[in-house]
Amino acid sequence: MDKIDVIEVYHRSSKVGRIALTEQGLCAFEYDSEFLRTGFSLSPYHLPLRAGLFVASRAPFGGNFGVFDDSLPDGWGGLLLDRYLRSKGFVSDKLSVLQRLALTGTAGRGALEYFPDRSTSNENEFVNLDKLASDAEKILTSEYTGEGLDTLYKYAGSSGGARPKVFVTIDNRQWLIKFRATNDPQDIGKIEYEYSLFARECGIEMPETRLFEDKYFGVERFDRSENGKIHTVSAAGLLHADYRIPSLDYSVLLKVCLNLTKNMDEVYALFRLMIFNIVISNRDDHAKNFSFQYKNAAWKLSPAYDILPSTGFNGYHTTTVNAQGEPKIKDVMQVAADVGLSEKRIKEIMEQIIETCRKRNKLNYLKI
Repeated sequence: MDKIDVIEVYHRSSKVGRIALTEQGLCAFEYDSEFLRTGFSLSPYHLPLRAGLFVASRAPFGGNFGVFDDSLPDGWGGLLLDRYLRSKGFVSDKLSVLQRLALTGTAGRGALEYFPDRSTSNENEFVNLDKLASDAEKILTSEYTGEGLDTLYKYAGSSGGARPKVFVTIDNRQWLIKFRATNDPQDIGKIEYEYSLFARECGIEMPETRLFEDKYFGVERFDRSENGKIHTVSAAGLLHADYRIPSLDYSVLLKVCLNLTKNMDEVYALFRLMIFNIVISNRDDHAKNFSFQYKNAAWKLSPAYDILPSTGFNGYHTTTVNAQGEPKIKDVMQVAADVGLSEKRIKEIMEQIIETCRKRNKLNYLKI
């Protein structure tokens, strides 16, 4: 791949700014003068909307800013990228951050786009899910580099998370569809679909979900709308929190939600999600599994995603509750009090979720 010295960042056809690398290989970013006048802060805590040069730290994103790192593939998407580049004679480890952003181009998650654009996408609506699932399994279990690799890269090269997945357009709607990972139960698609409906029943805002072909879990992309792409940043990206290890506590997350959204209803929504995660034993609640979106000139909590029973870091919640990986009721009450939530209202939320879980026989965690 050709050397790239500067990446231009765009949001909805507006030039946001430029990224270059320092001599130490760190990203240096500067807002465009026009965007300074008409735009918004891409990442309020690390890239406030002001003139001047911002230089990223080495950790935790290898010299990148979190908001831009969110655009890059990780997990499954990273595996695909590495395998795809090797099949073309390139070594992914030799790529600079700028080259990786160019490969993301206009196909990344969220609303940010990067130029020069070296992305590859597939506009075809028809997709053979069984074939994609079969090829994904080959990639996970072997050094497969057949024709299916190119197809999967086109559909999923910018994806994140551990499980195989693709971005597809079906009936003019954009979906993320997941496949089974090596250690997943055979019916993982049905399980995640059931929990998505269950979460909605518990009052949690969810994107539209669907079970394709009675086995593949799909979720409509909430970073896309009829009006265009929606700027979406994970808690990891906003706070420069390492999502690979425990790096966040719900008390911090709730305070960030209040500070960012200025809306207590959003904080209660996040508290509700915390309780749901505890009650169903979703312990893989790392910093990239919470996101915020900039919509209508305001920040809000994104719809929930990746919520089903799962093992966290060493069996504990990856995002701790009052610094506890196996929280009790006193820890829940403490983090609620820290952000000023009403005791009466939080008890109502907890009672509703616990009772709904009990009725559906999904109460996995009783200590709360």
